[in-house]
Amino acid sequence: MGFSGEPNAAALGRLTGDLTAAGAELELQAVAYAGERPILPVFELIATVVQADPGSDGLYRTRASDETIMRYLQAARAARGILLLNIQPGLADFLPEVAAYERWLTEPDVGVALDPEWAIDPGEVPGEVFGSTTGAELDAVARYLAELVREGDLPQKAMVYHQVAPSVVADEQALGAYPEVALVKSVDGIGTPAMKIETWTRLMAGKPPHVWPGFKLFYDEDTRTGPLMTPPEVLALTPTPDYVLYE
Repeated sequence: MGFSGEPNAAALGRLTGDLTAAGAELELQAVAYAGERPILPVFELIATVVQADPGSDGLYRTRASDETIMRYLQAARAARGILLLNIQPGLADFLPEVAAYERWLTEPDVGVALDPEWAIDPGEVPGEVFGSTTGAELDAVARYLAELVREGDLPQKAMVYHQVAPSVVADEQALGAYPEVALVKSVDGIGTPAMKIETWTRLMAGKPPHVWPGFKLFYDEDTRTGPLMTPPEVLALTPTPDYVLYE
């Protein structure tokens, strides 16, 4: 299970500020999910952050510095976990944005999390519309990661893609299976437990069989409309989530 965040915005998750303290909080939260399988701590750093300003290159996004990524990687390792580089691409395409972090993806404990809600088209502004991607675009990233694993003789890498609505991922079945990559579909979305369960049921129906199920909760936003779902409620979902992320 994991926490998300980035250094400059506490609103984006608990993974900010004192990373040692965040890791301890993550470990405490994970206790409620412990069962027969061991819990793997995941630090999901929002490495490519979407922004309302187009920036000098017109792509509506900024990237984390190497110093920031190293700090988060060291914290993830101290917690005996892995680091995922979350990509909010703006107008950039996912594959080149992921490849920009190749020096980090050749590490054995670094994977990616793709956030297509923030993948916009020309003429659009992030936050004004839901972005989207395709199964083919996701497949290109998965294929790239699989090649890195084979070439570097690395352990299997995690590739998460977050989905908040059916329109966010078109033709999802084009995402192929790669033994070198653990694919996870993380159901996003804010709301009451009933709303989140309805979204879960709807989006799980389109999940390819070779993709693991994941679920995202929001400590602040979810509790504005109702109680935060409890770990037993999350574990009662069908199928049972293999990855649970808190923001």
